[in-house]
Amino acid sequence: MRQPRTPRPDLEPDADLEREEMEAMQREIAAAAIFEDDHDVAVGSLSNPLEAASSDRDRPEPPLVAGVDQSFLLESERALSAVVVMQAGEVVERVHAVTPLEIPYIPGLLAFREGGPILAALEGLSTEPDLFLFDGSGRIHFRQAGIATHIGVVLDVPSVGIAKSLLCGEPRGDVDDLPAGTTVPIDANSRVDAPAGTVLGYAVQTRQYDSPDRAINPLYVSPGHRVGPETAADGALELATTYKLPEPIRLADAYADEAKRTLEE
Repeated sequence: MRQPRTPRPDLEPDADLEREEMEAMQREIAAAAIFEDDHDVAVGSLSNPLEAASSDRDRPEPPLVAGVDQSFLLESERALSAVVVMQAGEVVERVHAVTPLEIPYIPGLLAFREGGPILAALEGLSTEPDLFLFDGSGRIHFRQAGIATHIGVVLDVPSVGIAKSLLCGEPRGDVDDLPAGTTVPIDANSRVDAPAGTVLGYAVQTRQYDSPDRAINPLYVSPGHRVGPETAADGALELATTYKLPEPIRLADAYADEAKRTLEE
């Protein structure tokens, strides 16, 4: 059972801060983050059919899982933040927001570029997701405060980072051509503000080709806030159905492109 929600609006990303101030805020966020399970979401309930859940009145409603992704209207220097909320494999809500981009991309400071637009989109939700998946890092971050951790702490919601490449840390084993379903721990190294050997997250192989001539790279999944690393990895595996990306993230990406096309027409 998770503890009552305690948002931290004082830690909202501020693009006007100096770099040193941003990094100091990230360290404060990492200190406030909970990198262990503190939620009511049961892995195994994320993609069950709604019919099966509703057939048993004693069974709780399947959790609401939000995928969050971004697209950009570069000519007008704006960000388009898209959110898709799913319940047991069905889309129940889609929202997006378009806001100005205030700073360029700086590795390790993504939340200060994209966090404001994401918060603007999340304000438009009528549902209250039980779990948020972000296209980006969580604890796998130089200061243990990627965008999933930053927004997770600000809103005090269970969150997970789903990254396509490894920002920092060291895989505990080979991550090339892994069989589907394999997870490999990512340990902290000298580039991370954490004791060496701390498990930051996992390389997660959600899908793999049945061919020796080509391979799918793993995702790098890490806890954002109120989720443990093992649960984050297991949830990513469960939510990745036909494609590499977990379905809420994949559909948020597609929705961001759809909304962007509409705006540009």
